[in-house]
Amino acid sequence: MQLYHHPFDLDSQKVRLALEEKGIDYTSYHANPITGKNLDSSFFKMNPSGRLPVFQNGSHIIYKTIDIIQYIERIAEVSSGSETISTSGREVTKWMQKIQEWDPKYFSLSYIPEKHRLYVSKFIRRVVIARMAESPELAGAYHKKLKEIYQTEEKLKDTDVLRRSKEHLVRILDEVERQLSETRYLAGEQFSMADLMLIPLLARLVVLDLEGEYITSRPNIVEYWFMVQQRPSYKKVIGKHFDGWRKHKTLLKTWCFVCIRSSLKRY
Repeated sequence: MQLYHHPFDLDSQKVRLALEEKGIDYTSYHANPITGKNLDSSFFKMNPSGRLPVFQNGSHIIYKTIDIIQYIERIAEVSSGSETISTSGREVTKWMQKIQEWDPKYFSLSYIPEKHRLYVSKFIRRVVIARMAESPELAGAYHKKLKEIYQTEEKLKDTDVLRRSKEHLVRILDEVERQLSETRYLAGEQFSMADLMLIPLLARLVVLDLEGEYITSRPNIVEYWFMVQQRPSYKKVIGKHFDGWRKHKTLLKTWCFVCIRSSLKRY
């Protein structure tokens, strides 16, 4: 089993948390979307959208985050020797879908200084053009990706897009806060797949230095957030890269890569 992912990517974090919680062995391949590694032709042939994560088990390839997580659940059931294969219950699935409906892209990008964001965007556009020249048979998919990048830049200028994203996030967090006043975890008293969908969202808010605005004002989420950070899966998947000074190291390494490649015009 192979997972193409990156520590920066929220959906990648969700899938890796599921793999760690279920104790599933897999081969890890990093495809940094900021440096354009997810645009390499070998990856693009497998997933023309260039989006992460991608889970491969033999000839079986899955792109959608919830589908991957539910597949991992089934693998864990089979590995345990269970005669019946079950997936998450209705309440867990409801929360998984609710959280997955929020797209973090515009929200996250809006908190990055514009000059840095545009610098990276320009670099990625050049990576797309370079890969298109190398693999003309994938020109259609690369053109589509290039169009998506331009559309993202335009949407970031639209205050309504950002407002709707923030309002959607607040609705989710308010609902989570109410739920955690009744149960220890998101879908009951036991940790579930619903929780591993929420953890990366909270971690993203902390990385963006928005903990005070979105987390500390919600006491039940504060208690929950402290609790889930103690889990070994969190420490391996997220804490290893983003806790404390580590987030600066992780981001600086990527930024230096982009700057050097841009200066050398090596895309």
